Amino acid sequence: SKSSVRTIYEAKVYRNLDRVCIELTGNGFLYNMVRIIMGTLLKCGMNMYPPEHVKEILDAKDRAAAGPKAEACGLQLVGIEYL
Repeated sequence: SKSSVRTIYEAKVYRNLDRVCIELTGNGFLYNMVRIIMGTLLKCGMNMYPPEHVKEILDAKDRAAAGPKAEACGLQLVGIEYL
């Protein structure tokens, strides 16, 4: 792709028994993008970042403003759809 711009259409966070699940839907994902999103959301979930900090990170358009990459362990690709 000529552009590195990707759009997240939906992000769901919910609990399933003893797990916290996060589902992301978008038009594509860059290398490590999901791990970076997950790491940032984990920081919010652990009260290390206030929830409004996520908007500040997005507005900054600077990877350095985001949280660390989450470990790959525990992340699972559920599906791919081509429209």
